Amino acid sequence: MTIEQLQKLPKIELHCHLDGSLSKKFIQERLGRPVADEELCVSQDCTSLLEYLEKFELPLQCLTDEEGFEGAGYDVMKTMAQEQVCYAEIRFAPLLSVKTGRTEAEQLDSKQVTAALIKGLERGRREFGIDYGVIVCAMRHHSIEDNYEMIKAASQFLGKGVCAADLAGAEAQYPMRQFMELFERVKELGMPFTIHAGECGNAENIADALKAGAARIGHGIAMRGNPKLQKMAADAQTGIEMCPVSNLQTKASKCAAEYPLREFLDAGLCVTVNTDNRTVSGTSMTKELAFIQKTYGIRDDEIMLLMENAVRAAFADEAVKERLRRKLEEFRTC
Repeated sequence: MTIEQLQKLPKIELHCHLDGSLSKKFIQERLGRPVADEELCVSQDCTSLLEYLEKFELPLQCLTDEEGFEGAGYDVMKTMAQEQVCYAEIRFAPLLSVKTGRTEAEQLDSKQVTAALIKGLERGRREFGIDYGVIVCAMRHHSIEDNYEMIKAASQFLGKGVCAADLAGAEAQYPMRQFMELFERVKELGMPFTIHAGECGNAENIADALKAGAARIGHGIAMRGNPKLQKMAADAQTGIEMCPVSNLQTKASKCAAEYPLREFLDAGLCVTVNTDNRTVSGTSMTKELAFIQKTYGIRDDEIMLLMENAVRAAFADEAVKERLRRKLEEFRTC
């Protein structure tokens, strides 16, 4: 496909972090000052995930009140509308923004920030026609109990904006085995979940996430060269949320030649392609798809397969999935 065709392609994005995807305009308006690109985006010589995560400090300063969350939800939908995204799952970590008020009376709780974000996303859905779901992220450096209480609060919105939970943060420091009990409790809430795993090179985290019952794996790069683990994921029909540009920036893969997108597709995995962090990575779905076409020889039919995989793996109801399938079919036949 040409860039123009990729731009028009109806896109489904399943792995997009709110704070890492806020537009420069929105951030400048919230902070009340000019912001340089280097404050927002990683450089070409980024050396690690930890260095990459440093870029989240500034956008998090924009997410300290309900107005900020509502505006952020609308802002990311506006950005996605510019490249024909028709369904998106937006993830964020409520606990990173609670208790940030100047006084106790100004402090927010998880329920408030989640409701505010949904309000902004809903405004975007009405204006731009993009269906969405919210994924709430437990953070590895927070306590099990705080993470559970956050997910429990978010479960009140399940089917009303929230679609799933996630585990994110510094994977190398906090392995998945420490969170097995947490996700047993999450299952009891009836909350589906995805897990960031295998971004730091530890395949055991992926195996543990699969054992815990994760419907999807965020990144999953450490499955490279591991046919046994790949078969486990394929047999379970686990969605694999790959983010090529980000994965190379964080050195989840040392170089483009080692990136396992083609390997995973050939192994029959339910691979999806996503942006991860549009602003921090300086990317978009169109750029991601153009990159994998050029770098890995991904064919047009495989581009469509990636979108179809995303529909299958989405935490969306069947009515939404049917709308997405129709849009893809219309594009295919036009």
